[in-house]
Amino acid sequence: MTTIDTISHLLQLSDSQYRLFDMGRKVEKISKELFEKVELNQIPYPTPSQGHAFIAIAFWQKKSPEPYLWLVKLPLDERRLLNQGARNHFIAIIVEALGSDLTKDPTEQQEELLKNNPYLFTPAQYKLASLNSKIKVELKQTASEYLSPFIEYLTTKSNWQNWQGVGVQGITDFAARISHKNHSDILVRALPYLPEEVLFPLCGALENETFDLSLIEALIIQFKASLQSSNKNNQFPQHLLRALSANSGHIRVKTLITELLQQDTISAELLITLSGRCWLSLSDTETLMAFFEHLVLIKDTPLFNSIFKDLVAIPATRPIVFQCMRAESRSNELAQAIGNLFNQV
Repeated sequence: MTTIDTISHLLQLSDSQYRLFDMGRKVEKISKELFEKVELNQIPYPTPSQGHAFIAIAFWQKKSPEPYLWLVKLPLDERRLLNQGARNHFIAIIVEALGSDLTKDPTEQQEELLKNNPYLFTPAQYKLASLNSKIKVELKQTASEYLSPFIEYLTTKSNWQNWQGVGVQGITDFAARISHKNHSDILVRALPYLPEEVLFPLCGALENETFDLSLIEALIIQFKASLQSSNKNNQFPQHLLRALSANSGHIRVKTLITELLQQDTISAELLITLSGRCWLSLSDTETLMAFFEHLVLIKDTPLFNSIFKDLVAIPATRPIVFQCMRAESRSNELAQAIGNLFNQV
């Protein structure tokens, strides 16, 4: 009997086509090559969240192009390597329930086994909508029925407050196709007029997408304008920054964040968005040091500890965090906050 060592091996043995997506911080495609390296513990999981890898696996066979979906949550060790025992346990449950044919309809008993799989999770609805949109794009399938009404809403200039017919699936379908046709141009023209009921979920969908410079610039303009608001409950900046997060390695976004960190004060909400979504823009010592100095100004010890531990967990920022810990230029407040954190361990 063939020994099944990895999830990748299981999918290949079942003669399935498959796609993989990270579901932790954002909804992003994972290459098969990267995932195989993660499974073999050759590299740490690149985007850990809460000590776990949150992974969506869409798989299908040629005779049935409609994909099946597994939403898998696997623990990581302190080095952010995949917990091999948990992964093997997940495989054992699947094999016991379905054997090697992953796409057959399970019996009632098999269905019960699958439901009791402790490694399955249910993501937030907005992430599920984005995943559904991305899978359809990957498989070159038609978008949902909600896309056309959303495009009509964006292009009807006198219609901004009539958003009640806009569906979240239409928003995520549009975002997943932001590089298609003239979608980016349509959004650039509509962006200044969108009410928060549409803008906020749209920003949540855009966080999973890279897009052209014209849209990056338009979002930056709206972000800067929103910072000037006198409304104490203003949530626009954090959502607009979130929309830029998949592009946080772009020079224009990095410049924006550098300018932001030069301000006297930054809200806790923006700092949380920067660390949780835009960590790529913090991947140099000077920028991350400026970020930490703002974080200690909030004077919220649990928040500082939580964000510090989170950035240490991300492979891209981990070595930069350690450089900041040792930097002679750090303030006394930052040195004390770091010292207090490690005294608790």
